Amino acid sequence: MKSRLTPESRLADLEAMSDENGLDVLVIGGGVTGAGAALDAATRGLRTGIVEAQDWASGTSSRSSKLVHGGLRYLQMLDFQLVREALTERDLLITELAPHLVEPLSFLYPLEHRVWERAYVGAGVALYDTLASVNGRHRRALPIHRHLSRAGISKQFPDLRHDAAIGAIRYWDASVDDARLVLTLVRTAASYGALTANRTQVVSLTHSSVGAVTGAVVADLESGTRHTIKARHVVNATGVWTEETEALAESDGGLHVLASKGVHIVVPRDLIRGDVGLILQTEKSVLFVIPWSRYWIIGTTDTPFDFDPTHPVATSADIDYLLEHTNAVLASPLTRDDVIGTYAGLRPLLQPGTKEGTSSAKVSREHTVASPVPGMTVVAGGKLTTYRVMAKDVVDFALGSQAKVLPSITDRVPLWGAEGLKAVKRQGPAISSRHGWTRATFDHLIHRYGSGISEILDAIEGREDLARPLEHAPAYLRAEIHFAATHEQVIHLEDVMMHRTRLVYEVSNSGLSAAPEIAAIIAEVQGWDDDRVAREIDSYRARVEADAAAAREPSDDAAIVARAVATDIAPMIALEDAGGADHPA
Repeated sequence: MKSRLTPESRLADLEAMSDENGLDVLVIGGGVTGAGAALDAATRGLRTGIVEAQDWASGTSSRSSKLVHGGLRYLQMLDFQLVREALTERDLLITELAPHLVEPLSFLYPLEHRVWERAYVGAGVALYDTLASVNGRHRRALPIHRHLSRAGISKQFPDLRHDAAIGAIRYWDASVDDARLVLTLVRTAASYGALTANRTQVVSLTHSSVGAVTGAVVADLESGTRHTIKARHVVNATGVWTEETEALAESDGGLHVLASKGVHIVVPRDLIRGDVGLILQTEKSVLFVIPWSRYWIIGTTDTPFDFDPTHPVATSADIDYLLEHTNAVLASPLTRDDVIGTYAGLRPLLQPGTKEGTSSAKVSREHTVASPVPGMTVVAGGKLTTYRVMAKDVVDFALGSQAKVLPSITDRVPLWGAEGLKAVKRQGPAISSRHGWTRATFDHLIHRYGSGISEILDAIEGREDLARPLEHAPAYLRAEIHFAATHEQVIHLEDVMMHRTRLVYEVSNSGLSAAPEIAAIIAEVQGWDDDRVAREIDSYRARVEADAAAAREPSDDAAIVARAVATDIAPMIALEDAGGADHPA
């Protein structure tokens, strides 16, 4: 089965999507929901294609809090069904679908009042655990919660300020590398026959004589060529771009989505002494302090965003807000100089109801599926944890009665790298010894690739230099960059820096010092000449510098202006300039 995605496979898949046979399902949007929908459709035996205007996971799906969780806050709203659904999906990912990508993670919920708050919060977390148990499985995926005294907090999180809590409740959820989850979904979909093309923008929709959507015209943003794709069903899974994509259908119907900006900051792991995460309540949002292998992720904010959604950025005010609320509970306060990275994402907030003219809709508490015009189905809302449910719902809705004949099976389809994981883990000591790796290096590889590490090892067998760490980013091996260039549809240097690795925010210089070595590895594989290498590095440097300049500005207005200095290496086409919808003669 095909799962090796390259620039060449991208072109071949674009040609195949454009043939006379057409597609059963064309998915627009390469975030977690779109990638999930492509996998869902492909595993039903449908001829499926997915296109993404930028890189895979380049929008919201690479800029989340990187949590897979049920959502404690929904218990306060008494939305038990939603919490149970999310917890069921969480446990399914941990145990069966993606145990290499989704890892258990515990949090402390600090308590300020001895009696009533411990009873109130304790009852809520106990219900949370109970809902996780009602999933039809024989055993729990995660431990149950525990009550901690102040002394217990000191053992788990020594840097929590002594007067910040009289005790805490320790509970469990999970973490995930969000961008890698999306890429793994795309690769898994491709292995079941889905056709995939990033850097490919839908610029118009085609229509029948009665106005039904019959496909799309897409622009290859690398070459400028356009392709017409026939499709019986078009799925709009474009997140904060939902309404722009709906407009191509030339209908007044559809969903109404607003963007809310969420910012995270990253600080080195050794600046905060703690082995678990924190969940804190602020006046505006929930704040997480999340441990990763080498750093902490702290977020998030929740502010309206009324600008172009392509490049949301952190402002100075956003960073100060996060530092202020984190420092309120830390024994050793953080400073701006401690922040080694930031990232900003946009949540697509689904507004109640549907637009007038929407033919039909299926509404849940968190996401909605609707058909603004025959032939197009739109899905919006939801969250990363429940991507599979959203994908199932949108494909079910698009197929209508046919869904009963071809039901979804993604709850039983492990993602790439999941099968054989336990056996590969047992080979860890031998593999590490052979290549001179530490246990941490092997664990890093397993967490990213699972049993797919065998493909990394195959490349190393022929070139032992690939087993070495990058000189200026030693958390990653040279083999990982080589693998991204040969298997993960890398088109540009920024794809590796931002979405195949996390160097853009996990080291202080956004990985610029490692960029020449990384670009050289890609160049060798993909045949870049010296001019192309220089252009790629210059483009990434301009992006990094513009993001840094934006983070020094006090407001979104000023930050957007600062960010606009850097131009995109493969800019999207403004839809008003794209030529509009195509109709039959």
